[in-house]
Amino acid sequence: MSNKIRWGILSTARIGRRVIPAIQASRNGEVAAVCSRSLERAEAWAARRQIPRAYGSYEELLADGEIDAIYNPLPNSMHAEWSIKCAKAGIPTLSEKPFASDAPEAQSIVDAFTERDLPLAEAFMYRFHPQHARAKEILAEGGIGELQIINSSFTFPISNGANIRLSKALAGGALMDVGCYCVNLMRFMTGEEPDRVMAAARFGAQTGVDEALAGSLGFPSGVVGHFDCGLRAAGQHSYTLKGTEGMIAVPQSFVIDKAVDGIVRHWRGDKFSEHIIPAVDQYQLMVEDFADALLDGRPPRFAPSDAVNNMIVVDKLLASAHQ
Repeated sequence: MSNKIRWGILSTARIGRRVIPAIQASRNGEVAAVCSRSLERAEAWAARRQIPRAYGSYEELLADGEIDAIYNPLPNSMHAEWSIKCAKAGIPTLSEKPFASDAPEAQSIVDAFTERDLPLAEAFMYRFHPQHARAKEILAEGGIGELQIINSSFTFPISNGANIRLSKALAGGALMDVGCYCVNLMRFMTGEEPDRVMAAARFGAQTGVDEALAGSLGFPSGVVGHFDCGLRAAGQHSYTLKGTEGMIAVPQSFVIDKAVDGIVRHWRGDKFSEHIIPAVDQYQLMVEDFADALLDGRPPRFAPSDAVNNMIVVDKLLASAHQ
């Protein structure tokens, strides 16, 4: 293996428009090949993005022989099948969130990679933005006293009814697409797994998926969290951490442009401070961490077990919403 990881992109999904440039800009990776179920489509993508090789099937990419890592951005319902095939092909994999259709599928992916001692990670890019590390640092320093409440929101409107996020067959829905970020954020900030879970949802009459969902989580420490997510509501992505002596607010928490500075606002009593976090490409930081893990022989920063635990909470929330 050289000092750069050769990435294969498993499909021409739209999210690749963010991840491919991030890999190409990274210090330790390059995009070597892309595939699609249509060779013509794969070749067109490769030509536009200066990717050397294009394949007309997923199987051909896995058989390339000169791929060090796979990025899997397939629809949610296909993550498990093709991540496991990546494991069987002996290729470390960064799989897009949500990790699978449900927790048992997520565990089957982890098992396949563990059996072969291969690196695996979930592509929650927001975790690599330093603004969240700063927020957690303020929290750990007692900057808001004892954490009491976490609020989070991630919503945006979809007008196209054919969007795969609205497909029940492809494991779509607001919680799977964007609510999973809110769940992950709460688990990240508390360092705990919730022991109480409740949810209410608005299911689309035509789609059958949760188009809007509000959830509440209770944690063993006593922290309570609540969030809302939606695919038909005005766009917002933010969170607040409320403590006994103050509050932290991150107004752009999940999808932040690489040219835009991060902001962490901190109130403690009557004192207010605003921390400006210089702009970064969180996708680039994510792919660089995964490539470094391969080059240095270490695990990725976030263990794949975290992906399973996140799916466990998502499953419980959906079950509650259906009651």
